[in-house]
Amino acid sequence: MARLCYTMKGRGATIVETILTLPLVLPPTVLGFFLLVLFGRNGPLGVLLARMGLRGVIFSWQATVIAATVVSFPLMYRSARGAFRQIDQELLWAGRTLGMSEWKIFVHVMIPEAWPGLMAGLALSFSRSLGEFGATLMIAGNIPGKTQTMPMAIYFATAGGDMRTAWIWVGIIVAISCISLALTTHFDAGRKG
Repeated sequence: MARLCYTMKGRGATIVETILTLPLVLPPTVLGFFLLVLFGRNGPLGVLLARMGLRGVIFSWQATVIAATVVSFPLMYRSARGAFRQIDQELLWAGRTLGMSEWKIFVHVMIPEAWPGLMAGLALSFSRSLGEFGATLMIAGNIPGKTQTMPMAIYFATAGGDMRTAWIWVGIIVAISCISLALTTHFDAGRKG
């Protein structure tokens, strides 16, 4: 998607850019509401999935994945777009001069050149998805063993007075986040150097 938007210009590019980054600025509960409307039994995607034989996406682990993906997607998109924009255009022209197809240029020139930025975006979006709470609660609920995420486990353990369990989950999520941020820093340094 970032590769396609990288080449777009004008009003269309602005509209697409706005739509793709909107989840970054919307409150998570608003985003969750939109997802609930889209994937609900009578929503356009819910009806489409039912026709394909996939019923009951709402309040399932799939809904948890959808919420985390939608909320974190703008970070991946913006990182990828920035990585593609920093590629030396002469490399792309050299590939075209050598007779490479646009697909081969994408795979053999653009992806390797953008790789550090793509990996940094992946680490950032993963970190963001770890902390997702509002949209997940709206579309997936909090069903222990089925849709409960680490942030929800922390919230409900704290609300129930079980601070020991909350601290364990906090420790796990902080450790995973630190590793993810260290990877982001590593790949970002690779992009600059």
